[in-house]
This record gives sequence, structure tokens and C-alpha cells, in this order.
Amino acid sequence: MKKIKSGVVGLDSLMDGGMNENSTTVVIGTSGAGKTTFATQFLRRGLETGKDALFVSLDENQDQIIKEAIEMGWNDIRDYIDDGSLVFIDASGKKFSKFIRHELPTFVEEWKGSESRIVVDPLTPVIWSTEGRYEQRELLMLLLKETKKIGTVVCTLEEHGSRGDLSGNEIVIPMYLADNVVHLKYTRKEGLTSRFLEIIKCRNSRHSNLSHTYTIVKGFGLLVQGRTRSIEKTKKVPQELKKLLKKYEKSFSERVWNNIKSSLDNLNDEDFEEVDITQLVEDLIMTYSEESD
Repeated sequence: MKKIKSGVVGLDSLMDGGMNENSTTVVIGTSGAGKTTFATQFLRRGLETGKDALFVSLDENQDQIIKEAIEMGWNDIRDYIDDGSLVFIDASGKKFSKFIRHELPTFVEEWKGSESRIVVDPLTPVIWSTEGRYEQRELLMLLLKETKKIGTVVCTLEEHGSRGDLSGNEIVIPMYLADNVVHLKYTRKEGLTSRFLEIIKCRNSRHSNLSHTYTIVKGFGLLVQGRTRSIEKTKKVPQELKKLLKKYEKSFSERVWNNIKSSLDNLNDEDFEEVDITQLVEDLIMTYSEESD
């Protein structure tokens, strides 16, 4: 099956090269784990390679999503909106059964076969607004089936409770229906935050069965640590990164290279405290190189 890059630095190597095209991925995590950041990275990578993108919001409005994306360093998001390559569907506050059964298929008919990237953020309101388990399954199955006609889909799902064992009632059906399931977990202890990513399911593809640490850095989003290494203490890390990546400048599109440089200009050593720099360079090349798409 054809692989596409997730846009999440360090993740593709854990999924045998990326996501399968026309697959559905559900990203599960508690509030603040980075689910929407993951989703916007996925869309942004597709837009950078010339693919259209569709963001279906079932909770927050478009302005809030754009504001949060800019705060995370996606400064040119409005350019994609203005040229029509990034389209928002604001379904917040709607009756989700009516939206999924009647409004969504009409929109899908216009976009069908475009091989675009689609985000549905989050699935939780659909589940909460539907009492019966059978109807939940039917609606979610229809939602995923319809959006897959457009291209490759990433959905987010809120995890409630503190157990982190994926046993909540709202999680079981989406996990069953999705092709891929990614679990984002984080804990706070004595003022320190630890973040872990696990790939619970990756249909028709090899994947890592380990728990991987990740951090969230403005301009890059989630940075996943693929393997455990001792982290070398380096001064002026962003400048060093820019110097290392300069050797591979021609592998990136001009837009991606400018975004990388701009992001590094606004970061300092503290942003990379938990990041293996050698691995990060490899992962950035794998994620953003035009030759790897």
C-alpha cells in the first residue's frame, strides 16, 4: 500500500514509513496531550506537498483553531485558506446525526477521489450525543467511510479519566473501526511533565510496539523519540540544527525550508532539552524531504 508522510516528526519510522493512503487514524488522549496539534501537522504536511486539506470541526470554531495553529508556529495557515487549498467545515453545535447522514455525503460527493487529507476534530461530541451503542457504531462507521472517499483521515478522540488504559466506553468503538490508533499520554509529577506515544494499532503495516517519549515544540509540533539515547548537552542548539540541516537544503521545498529556518530562529536550548539532536535531523529529513514523498 502507498505510504504518505504523517507530518509528525519521528512518527513515520515507527509506522513502517508513514500512514497507508486512504486509511483512518484515531488519535486518543486527554486534554492537553497534543491531539489537535498532531492533526494540524498532518494537514500541514499534505498542503506543503500540494494536496488539498479539509478540517471538520465538531467542537471549536474556525477562528479558534486558526489562532491555536498560529500559536504553535503555523504562521502561513491563512495563505492556504485564502487560496482555497485548506477548507473548514464548522459542524460545532449541530445535530451530528443529521450532519453525518445528510450534509457530509453531499460535501464528499464534491471532493471524492481528490486524495486530500481530512481531519475530524474531535469525535467525542458524536459519541456523547448518541445514546445507543448501535447508533454510535453506525454513525461513526458512516463518518469514516464517507471521509475515506476523499482521501486519508485523522480523527481525534478525547480520553477521560486518569487510568490511561483505553477502557472508557467512548473509546472502544472508534478503536475498532479505525485502521490506526495512536495513544498520547502525559503525566505531571512534582511539576515535571512526561509525554509518551504508543501505536496501539496499525492495520496492514508493521509498527513499533514500544512506548516512545515525545515533546511539543513551537514550529514543529510533536517530536517523537524513536529510540532511547543519551542526550548530548549542546549550546545554541537551534543554530547547530540549522547548520546540520543546511547540507540537505535542496531536499526540501523552498517553503518548507523557510518554515524550518523561521521556527529555529524563535527557539532556544530549553525547547530541545529532551530531544536527541542527531535523531531529530534524521527525522526532519524523513518527514519533510521532497525526495521521500
